[in-house]
Amino acid sequence: MTWFQRLKIDKFLLVLISVVITASIFPCEGVIKVVFENLTTAAIALLFFMHGAKLSRDAITAGMGHWRLHLVVFASTFILFPLLGIGMSFLSPQVLTPSLYLGFLYLCAMPATVQSAIAFTSMAGGNVAAAICSASSSSILGVFLSPILVGLLMNTQGAQTDTLHAIGAIIMQLMVPFVIGHLSRPLIGKWVDRHRKLINITDRSSILLVVYVAFSEAVVQGIWHQINGWSLLAVMAVSVVLLGIVICVTTLAARKLGFDTADEITIVFCGSKKSLANGIPMANVLFPAAAVGTMVLPLMIFHQIQLMVCATLAQRYAKKTLAQKSEKQTG
Repeated sequence: MTWFQRLKIDKFLLVLISVVITASIFPCEGVIKVVFENLTTAAIALLFFMHGAKLSRDAITAGMGHWRLHLVVFASTFILFPLLGIGMSFLSPQVLTPSLYLGFLYLCAMPATVQSAIAFTSMAGGNVAAAICSASSSSILGVFLSPILVGLLMNTQGAQTDTLHAIGAIIMQLMVPFVIGHLSRPLIGKWVDRHRKLINITDRSSILLVVYVAFSEAVVQGIWHQINGWSLLAVMAVSVVLLGIVICVTTLAARKLGFDTADEITIVFCGSKKSLANGIPMANVLFPAAAVGTMVLPLMIFHQIQLMVCATLAQRYAKKTLAQKSEKQTG
């Protein structure tokens, strides 16, 4: 195993960083900017169309019976995280700049990830069917709940947002393509399932395009004059603490409520994650172009940290579940 593999750095994050650097040196402006903005709108619609097409109703139905588990996950995603976000207000402006703190509030309002939550649950020996249902439902609910939470959280800091307009924009640009994609699944589902790798490349390419356009505008507006190396270190430190608190709370909640180890794994991995795939396109819809780069920066950093921490945690859970299975077989 190489040092790079030991660090468990997501290769996609390195590509994201490369895109941010490219935008910092060669930001798109003028006519090119207009072309890229139109491409971004189309890419986001395609991204959510494919999200809908990938969503299997059978997988969701298989995990629906675990309603107690889903309630715990949703409470972590849409209640615990926002409350922690509000509780972090004392960090601004001493530790986090006001704009980065708003970025953390935005992070706390996001739904859970789908792919990585399911992957880590499977790796750790958790309840995969429940993870599919919980993560997918969180992603769908987030289209409606996240703009409302963003409005409420931003208003607590005096930052005004038009929540109704935001919800309308989200529905038209994200939810409508998602629903159309899901309704199209009987026609294109088999093709989508056969070409998962191609779909994933399309998804990630869409995110990279949004990031390039967002950071191009942010660079033109002087983002790197507002955010320095100390600010980035502060974001990393706060992300680690935030993730650590949520993992501890979800673990304790799962055990206190009497869930078995498999369900505990699902709760921890689905309840502690925040979606970069949903967060970046949603920010592009919710915020002015000049603010998107700063708003998604904490989410981008938190995303990598959650992958590194959860990869290590999944390995520990896998050893634990393997040991439990061995005890049952010998007993």
